[in-house]
Amino acid sequence: MPNHAPVDRRIWLNGQFVPWHEATVHVLSHSLQRGSLVFDYTGVHQTVRGPGIFRLDVHVARLLHSCQLMGLPLAYGQAEIEAAIIETVRANPGSRAVKASAFYASVEVDVVPLDRRVSLAIAAYDPQADILAHLPGPPRARPRTVRLWLEKKTHQRREDIVSPQAKVSANYASGMMAKSLALKAGFDEVLFVNEDDQLAEGPTTNLFVVDATGRVRTPPEQRVLRGVTRLSVIELAHSDGIAVDEADIAPHELTTAREVFLTGTTAGVLPVESVDGRPVGETCPGPVATRLGDRLRLTLTGEAPGFEHWLTYVQPQ
Repeated sequence: MPNHAPVDRRIWLNGQFVPWHEATVHVLSHSLQRGSLVFDYTGVHQTVRGPGIFRLDVHVARLLHSCQLMGLPLAYGQAEIEAAIIETVRANPGSRAVKASAFYASVEVDVVPLDRRVSLAIAAYDPQADILAHLPGPPRARPRTVRLWLEKKTHQRREDIVSPQAKVSANYASGMMAKSLALKAGFDEVLFVNEDDQLAEGPTTNLFVVDATGRVRTPPEQRVLRGVTRLSVIELAHSDGIAVDEADIAPHELTTAREVFLTGTTAGVLPVESVDGRPVGETCPGPVATRLGDRLRLTLTGEAPGFEHWLTYVQPQ
């Protein structure tokens, strides 16, 4: 049964805190009708030093870059947004995630808004307790390994339409449709190809492949969303002496790969057990995914030497 108790959170909206249920926009707002909302999302992790926000500076820089790509004239800068996020996490104890959204709140007629004021909202919350527990039906289970379906007919992530590096809500509509079809067919996740029929990414994840020669590869960042977890896994791999090549990957290479895994803020390092029903490698999870997944988990809790600076602690020391 869904939890009907009100969510006791405060959302930072244009410099002021408002109750969770009052953080609303008009049904005819440009952001809702045109899909123009830009956002970024990162985890808040429990450590011995209290809550820590993962790679705050990189996430805020990506938010600003997305606004630039989409032409949203956001009035806040990097330092102001970082400070507001820290303040919001501090004001919402027990948060496990934080999402910053930049959007046109005005009601508009044309696709190009006349009111160019961009609102900024920051929400810090527990996805399970504050959202999933309030939705009807049982929550979708999060598997430890996934059955992947390769989207073969529709080309995604086209630079000539909307940059794949823009974290804008409109970019997620095609992913919603493709993943819905994958779930109905009995799969857990979907993987896209780009306009050149090379592997790209999932709706909310980046792709890594350990090929038949043992080489770790990931699609070039110019053709995918610049995932912060993707970047972090590459840096962790390099620190462990594991080379990662950014190079095109053809779909047929999945059939001979030793390992395939996905990365993302929510996913972490997520091993792929099969693609289109065909098993991947000899064991799942494989040794590379296991090693990098363990390294990432230690990093998120502040226990990885040399990477403590990736966490921004919200409690004064």
